[in-house]
Amino acid sequence: MNFNKFSRIALAVAFATAMGSCGIYTSYKTPESTPMTKAYAEARELPVDSAAFGNLLWEDVFTDPILAGYIREALQNNVNLQNAKLNVDVANANLLGANLSYLPSVALAPTAAIAGNSYIDGTSKTYQIPASVSWEIDIFGKLRNNRKGAKAAVLKSEAYAQAVRSQIIGAVANTYYALTAVKTQLELQRNTAGLWKQTVKTMSDLKEGGRGVTEAAVVQSAANYYSILSSITDLEASVDQLNNTMSLLLNKLPQEWETTRAVDLQVPTILRAGVPMAELAARPDVRAAEQDLAAAFYATNSARAAFYPSLNITANGGFTNSLGTLIVNPGQWFYQLAGSLTAPLFSRGQNIARLKASKIQQQQTLNNFEYTILSAAAEVSDALTVYEKSIEKSAHLKQMVENLEKSVEYTNDLMLYSTGSTSYLEVLTAQQSLLGAQMNQISTDLSRAQAVINLYQALGGGR
Repeated sequence: MNFNKFSRIALAVAFATAMGSCGIYTSYKTPESTPMTKAYAEARELPVDSAAFGNLLWEDVFTDPILAGYIREALQNNVNLQNAKLNVDVANANLLGANLSYLPSVALAPTAAIAGNSYIDGTSKTYQIPASVSWEIDIFGKLRNNRKGAKAAVLKSEAYAQAVRSQIIGAVANTYYALTAVKTQLELQRNTAGLWKQTVKTMSDLKEGGRGVTEAAVVQSAANYYSILSSITDLEASVDQLNNTMSLLLNKLPQEWETTRAVDLQVPTILRAGVPMAELAARPDVRAAEQDLAAAFYATNSARAAFYPSLNITANGGFTNSLGTLIVNPGQWFYQLAGSLTAPLFSRGQNIARLKASKIQQQQTLNNFEYTILSAAAEVSDALTVYEKSIEKSAHLKQMVENLEKSVEYTNDLMLYSTGSTSYLEVLTAQQSLLGAQMNQISTDLSRAQAVINLYQALGGGR
């Protein structure tokens, strides 16, 4: 083996060893440094469960036809979702640029000139039509890591678009159920106001008839009546605000939106009591956080690659009639081929600083990634807890309302047919308690529905 061949082999082995040791050609893998990230990595390898709650079609979760129409309209018109989709297009454009960076760059710069001399008759005309080609050979993975980072940015923007889609579906559903609940409360308050107005008249008649009802009872019942009238105005304002929220979500001018009556309200249900890591791993914000980590990983690789040489091959050629000091016609072809190897020796510490900063930023994105998984688990746990407790609470409130309805009936009879002086207090207390329980029951049913919606959104539903 001659010396030159041995030198080339040694140099190639040295380069391969250097690249392997610094990891500039390694691909990103989900870290398994903690039990949580290890469980996440294992969950990502599992096949997709089409029956998982977050993977269900939103049409199968929200079956109310009016609500389904609003969701479709929002997904078509919402500005935030449109911008999220445009962000995906921007990321794909950047990825295209990173992919094309592997190709050579070509430039064409034709020139022409006319020169004359007062001592010599005539002029000389020269022209040149040169083309230059430059090609960077990606031996140390600089272009590769840029392309991988751009691909991670595309995946992140796609995950973000899915997160926005889930948020819009959840926001429309939450607003719809809230609007339905407030309308139901408003109808209840108005009906109760009519009953309490009749109570005021009844007490006034009993007082005039000397049936043991005092003036204090009359004015107290009147005060309760006006109290409920004031609460009606608050509910009317809430209805208006919720209508405006729905209008914004659907990208429409403010208007009133139709809802299902409370008795026909179709509340989605949770299919099971727990959510495995596989569903948390499918959350778009978790996937976006991991793509941030992947991008940081490739940025660190790029910072390492900056310590290694750059190899460029350039070629110039074209057609000209000016060859040195000679002007010939017709013109002739010319060409030149060259290669250059540029190795950084001292860059005022910029490469060292960049690598150090990249490593720190990579650790920050790892911390954010782990926290995102924890936050996802907490959101799911909160939604499940609210759902379970609201079912228990709703059952208790149902019994409470039934008993208070009997209490109101009994105390009204007592007031009408008894001469006791304290019966009016029992009537007022029973009426107030019944109204409070009925309002609370509506709010609890709303909490149950919103817990399901929040869980579906938390799992990235609406794909």
